[in-house]
Amino acid sequence: MIKSWMVIGGVALIVALAANLIPPSDIQWFNRLQRPRWLVFERAIPLIWTVIFICAAWSAVIVWEKEPGTQETWLRMGLYLLLEIVTMSYTSVMCKVRSLKVGTIIGGTGAILSVILALSVLQVSEPATLLLLPYILWSPIGTYTTWVMMHLNPADV
Repeated sequence: MIKSWMVIGGVALIVALAANLIPPSDIQWFNRLQRPRWLVFERAIPLIWTVIFICAAWSAVIVWEKEPGTQETWLRMGLYLLLEIVTMSYTSVMCKVRSLKVGTIIGGTGAILSVILALSVLQVSEPATLLLLPYILWSPIGTYTTWVMMHLNPADV
């Protein structure tokens, strides 16, 4: 029998892999942009997001296991999926349209969705909600960083 964590983890992995199909020219655009001086942790960002996504997937598993298959649980799973799609679209969409403003909007959307999801999950499981805190805390930092980059790179807004 397939375990819920396998399905949830598999879906999260497929979304992440699909969203990372970014042409080298788009990545080159992003890499040439000026960054704020205080962005000394940029190399750690992929690791930070990996931990955040593991926590979110773990949260989803807890929610699923509490009330498997109910309409409310499926709606929450849809919110988890939507949050991951929005988050994973940040880099690919921002780089494709070459707009830091678009990146800031996507980042802000993810921050808002994470709070909505956490409030919904709180009704089911406090530990599952706590596992969403890394996202809730980190997402505004990423969004703010992109907003600062808009001002450092006015031609790429």
